[in-house]
Amino acid sequence: CTVQRSSRKMSENGALPRGGKVLTVDTMNANVKKVDYAVRGPIVQRAVQIEKELKEGVKKPFEEVIKANIGDAHAMGQRPITFFRQVMALCTYPQLLDDNKFPEDAKNRARRILQSCGGNSIGAYTTSQGIECVRHDVANYIQRRDGGIPSDPDNIYLTTGASDGIVTILKLLTAGEGRTRTGVMISIPQYPLYSASIAELGAVQVNYYLNEEKCWSLDISELQRSLQAAREHCNPRVLCIINPGNPTGQVQSRQCIEDVIQFAAKENLFLMADEVYQDNVYAEGCEFHSFKKVLFEMGPEYSSKVELVSFHSTSKCYMGECGFRGGYMEVINMDPEVKAQLTKLVSVRLCPPAPGQALMDLVVNSPKPGEPSYQTFMMERTAILSALAEKAKLTEEILNTVPGIRCNPVQGAMYSFPCITLPERAINEAKAKGQAPDMFYCMKLLEETGICLVPGSGFGQREGTYHFRMTILPPTDKLKILLNKLKEFHQKFTQQYS
Repeated sequence: CTVQRSSRKMSENGALPRGGKVLTVDTMNANVKKVDYAVRGPIVQRAVQIEKELKEGVKKPFEEVIKANIGDAHAMGQRPITFFRQVMALCTYPQLLDDNKFPEDAKNRARRILQSCGGNSIGAYTTSQGIECVRHDVANYIQRRDGGIPSDPDNIYLTTGASDGIVTILKLLTAGEGRTRTGVMISIPQYPLYSASIAELGAVQVNYYLNEEKCWSLDISELQRSLQAAREHCNPRVLCIINPGNPTGQVQSRQCIEDVIQFAAKENLFLMADEVYQDNVYAEGCEFHSFKKVLFEMGPEYSSKVELVSFHSTSKCYMGECGFRGGYMEVINMDPEVKAQLTKLVSVRLCPPAPGQALMDLVVNSPKPGEPSYQTFMMERTAILSALAEKAKLTEEILNTVPGIRCNPVQGAMYSFPCITLPERAINEAKAKGQAPDMFYCMKLLEETGICLVPGSGFGQREGTYHFRMTILPPTDKLKILLNKLKEFHQKFTQQYS
C-alpha cells in the first residue's frame, strides 16, 4: 500500500515508476489537453468512419457523407483557377517553360518567382520572412486595395496559411502570471483556432458576444463589459476581430471598424484583424473595409499609435487553395525591438512552404487587362464568387422555411450559423449522455442522413442557445439536397422528442 501511494505521488510530480512510459496523459503538457478544435472534432472523426463503412458495403439510410463542416472549397468540388495552377506547374517542373501550351504571362510569372529562389528552384529554402519579390507584390496589392495608403514590404511576413501568423503573434503577446497573464479578447461565436491557440499558450480567453438579433453585429458596449470583467482576473492586451465573420458570416460596416479602432486606442489594446474572407462579400449594401485602410483614414492620432496586425490567406475567397498553406501578415506600429524578436521567432522554423509563397504571389499579382490569361481568370473568379453569393441566399431562404430554425443573412465568408430550437426532451437526453445538446443533434443528423455539420458549442454561443455551422461550399445541386434533407430531419427530430 505504501509503495502504491509513493508511485502515485511520483506520477503526479511528473516522474514515473521505473519501466513505465516517459510520456503519458498525466505527464504531458497540460495545456495541450485543454486544446479543442471542433472543426475536426468527434463528428468529423465519425464521418470518416462512416465513409469507410459505406466503402465496405455497410448499409446506411444514405449513399454518401456530405461534409459541410469545413471551408475546404476544392474538396467540395470547386475547380482551381487555371492561371494559378499553370504557374504552379511551371514553378514545380520548369522544363514546361519550353512547352507552347502555356500562355506567356504564366511563364513570365513563373520565371520571376524561380529567379527569386535559391538555385532557381522552388524546392530551396527561402528567407524566413518570405521571398522578397513576393513581399513587394503583397505590399503593392495592399496599397492598391487600400486606395494608395503606402505598405512597406519590410512589414510583410509570409506565413504558412493565416493560422500560422495568428499563432505566432499570440505567442509574442502572451506573458505574465496570475492577474498579469495576457487576456485575449475573442468574439463568441469564434473560429476555434483562437480558443485552441490561447489554451495551448496558457493565455486567458476573454469572450465578447456578437449580437445575433442584429445580424451578428459587434457592439462597443459589449466590448467594454467584457474588458472590465476580464480586468478583475487577467491583463487583457489583445482584441481579435474576424471580418467577414467566421462562423457567423457578418460583414462589418466602416463605422463599426472605426468604433473598434477608437476603443482599442482608448483601452491600449493590440489589434489582430483576421481578413481571410475579404473577397467573400455577397449582401447588398455590404462592402469589405480593411482595418488598415480605416486606421489610416482616421488620421495620425490613430494611425501612428494603434498596433495592428492583419492576416490574409490563399485558402479562402475565390481561390480555395487550402492545401498550399499560403498566407501573409502585415504588422503596423510594431515596436522595432519586438519586430526583431518576431523575425527571430519565424526564423526558427526556417521559412513558410515556398509553393505557398508562390501561390500567394499569384493571388496578389493576378493577370492584368491585356495579358493573355486575363479574360479566363476574370471569368473563373466571377463565376466562383457569383455562385457563392447565390448559395448564401439559397441557404438563408431554405433554412428560414423550417419551423425551429432561424438563419441570419449570410452577408459574407462561406458559412451560415443558424439558431436551432431543440425540444426539452432532446436537451435532457443529450445531457444524460454527457453531450452538448447541439452535438447530440448533429451526431444524430450525421447517423441518419450522412450530413456532417459542426455544432455551435464548438464555436461558443450564449447560454441556452443552440446552433450549427454549415458551409455553403457544396455545388448548388448538392447543397439543395443537403438543405432539404436537413429540413426533413429537423422536423422529424422535433416530432420525435416533443
